[in-house]
Amino acid sequence: MSQVNRLQPKINPAAISGPPHLHRLAGKCFSMIESSYKYEFCPFHNITQHEQSFRWSAYSGILGIWQEWEIENNTFVGMWMKEGDSCATRNRQTKVLLTCGARHKLARVSEPSTCIYWLTFETPFVCHPQSLLVYPNLKEELQKRWNQAEQSLYDGLITQQGYKKLLKAIFEDAGYLKTGQEKIETEEQNQLQKEPLDRCIEERNKLSADVQKLKDILTRHNISTFLSVTEEIPPSTIPQTPVNKRQRGDLG
Repeated sequence: MSQVNRLQPKINPAAISGPPHLHRLAGKCFSMIESSYKYEFCPFHNITQHEQSFRWSAYSGILGIWQEWEIENNTFVGMWMKEGDSCATRNRQTKVLLTCGARHKLARVSEPSTCIYWLTFETPFVCHPQSLLVYPNLKEELQKRWNQAEQSLYDGLITQQGYKKLLKAIFEDAGYLKTGQEKIETEEQNQLQKEPLDRCIEERNKLSADVQKLKDILTRHNISTFLSVTEEIPPSTIPQTPVNKRQRGDLG
């Protein structure tokens, strides 16, 4: 059995969404070879990577499964493929950037950070200036909500941050964004931070116990653990500040 047939996705692809004219790409796949790797992009499904090698451990895996759009300035700018194969402490994910081209093809691939990939997909379907605008593709009800949000922002009834939250809710209801994505990402970050935090608390408790032991010893020998305000501090122990060097916050 080939490695391709052994690929096991973690989740199912999200529903097809976005500009209707791009829905025609569903069910098709496009590939390219770069640096001994073959990349295969199947819009609204997944993206895979296959090492072109005869090594017994040659890699074949999933770089991401279709999840949601990336939207900026009322424009669909990319398709996010997430929850790919495990890679260290995260799962592989890929953003597919859509650009105008004479034919459908994968043009470029890069890895700006570990386990996160960027692919550029050229297609004539996005050559029209308005082909990737979000607003025209929304249902009338969602367009009205967007209009109301615009008016509220103009009237000063909401802040820019509040306006962005309203737009995010509209995009989620339209199926363009995955609902609750922020919560999922926050849970993943908390999980990554949990182990270092536990170690920190454990070390703090040990240090607190050591400090208490020292205090008990000093108390048994009638030695105060705090310096009295009436006691004179030897001049040699007072840190000296150079005359020609001001400290932060010194207005003198």
